[in-house]
Amino acid sequence: MGMIALDCGERFDTWREQARRLLGHGIDPAAVTWAQGPIADLLAVPAALPEGPGLFRAKVPAALLTQLEQAARYRGEQRWNLLYEVLWRVAHGDRTAMLAGDRLGSELHRRIKQVSREAHHLHAFVRFVPLPAALAEQLQLDLVAYHDPAHDILQSASAHFADRLGRQRWLIATPVDGIRFDGEKFDYRRQCPQAWRQWARNAEDPGAELWRTYYRHTFNPARLNPDALRLHMPGRFWRHLPEGMLIPQLEGLARQGKQRDGQALEIAGQRGKKILPGE
Repeated sequence: MGMIALDCGERFDTWREQARRLLGHGIDPAAVTWAQGPIADLLAVPAALPEGPGLFRAKVPAALLTQLEQAARYRGEQRWNLLYEVLWRVAHGDRTAMLAGDRLGSELHRRIKQVSREAHHLHAFVRFVPLPAALAEQLQLDLVAYHDPAHDILQSASAHFADRLGRQRWLIATPVDGIRFDGEKFDYRRQCPQAWRQWARNAEDPGAELWRTYYRHTFNPARLNPDALRLHMPGRFWRHLPEGMLIPQLEGLARQGKQRDGQALEIAGQRGKKILPGE
C-alpha cells in the first residue's frame, strides 16, 4: 500500500487542520506525505482525510505551534512532512523533538533560523522606488519594490515597512506572492498579480544614479572582504539593487591593486598626496 498523498496548498492553516485529523486517527508520519508544487511522491496514493477528529487526543505546548508555524515558511524538501514528524513525537510524549540537540529538532531550528535570516534580508535589501505623481495618483501607490525571497516571509515580515513608512502607500512584488499597503490595511496575495509585478519591475528610480555615484565614491577597497560581503549581501539580491551592478566591477578593481592605497578610483586619481595604510 502506498502512502497517503495530501496537498495543503502551501498554507500552514490547511496543513494544521490536516495534521490534526491525521494525528487524531493515529496515522503514522511514515504513512503520509505532502505534495510540494508539481512534484508528487510516486509511491503515494490520493486519499481523503479521515472523517471527524478521531479518538486520539493530544495536548501540545503553544511553543511548539509557534515553532511549527515559523518553520512552515521554509521552502525546501520535506517541508510539511518534517513538521508532522515533530508534531507526532511531541504529541506522543517525546518533547525532545522540539530541541536543537535532537535530530528532528536540529533541522526544525535550522529552518526557523533560515526563515528569520530571510526576513532580515527583506528588511535590509528591499529598495522602494517612488512613482511619478501622475502615476502614483492613477495606481493609488506611492512606492513600489521588487524582491526575490528564498522563503515565504513576505506576509509575516512586511509589517516592518508599515511602521517605517507611516501612511505612505506601497507595494512589494515577488516571483510568487505580493503585498500592498494603502496606508491603513494590507492586501496580501498568495499569487502576485501580473500587474503588480510589472509595476514593481519596470519602475525607474530617479535617485538610482545619485546613489550609485555615492556608493562608488565611498567604496573602500582596502576593507573589501568578498566572503563577508556575500554572507551579508547574497549575490541573488544584487540584480534588484541600484548598486548591484557596481559590486563585481569594484571587486575587480580591488583585486587589481586598489586595496594597497585604500581609495576608490575616482578619489585616488585626484591631485594631492596619497595616504597609504599605516602612515
